[in-house]
Amino acid sequence: MIDDAGARRPSQEPRQPLSVPACLGLGVAILALASSVELAMGRKIWGVAGQPGIWAGDVNSPHNSQYLTDPYSFSHLTHGILLYGLTWLLARRSPVRNRALIAMLLEAGWEMIENSSMVIDRYRTATISQHYYGDSVMNSMCDILTCMVGFAIAAILPTRVTILAVFVLEIGLALWIRDGLLLNIVMLIHPFAAIRAWQSAN
Repeated sequence: MIDDAGARRPSQEPRQPLSVPACLGLGVAILALASSVELAMGRKIWGVAGQPGIWAGDVNSPHNSQYLTDPYSFSHLTHGILLYGLTWLLARRSPVRNRALIAMLLEAGWEMIENSSMVIDRYRTATISQHYYGDSVMNSMCDILTCMVGFAIAAILPTRVTILAVFVLEIGLALWIRDGLLLNIVMLIHPFAAIRAWQSAN
């Protein structure tokens, strides 16, 4: 390109990706920050019961959001896919590794906000999660990592496939647990009695 003075300016080159060790180090730092903040807010390593576990399949059980994974883990795959699209729109010149760290930081930020007393109280009053006391720290960290799996899926697969995956995940969760990312957002922002009644019948 040539500026107004007639001098040639170098063309904009894509930004250089961070090295793999740098990405891993920053990823660990993000997890450490999020876990430390959640512990400071009163969240427990393994939740209110202190019982470790890998999978809690019943969203109405006291182990939901306390074990490593649960049905809501699938919604975090959607988080990752959507964050891939968002970072592509806002920072498409940045390498995928760099955008992955941005996505991870955003997801960690959401996890910290979600586990604040204000949002926990909102969940308990506005949604069907009346017995929700926040995620365990281990569940929250797995949510962040699951988000990154979704980000990787979006980076690898064609756009049409990932868009289809979002619809499949949302419809599948709605049929399975009568909840999902979209329903969760709707009920947090503006609860509908009809939706809550339908969800409560699960």
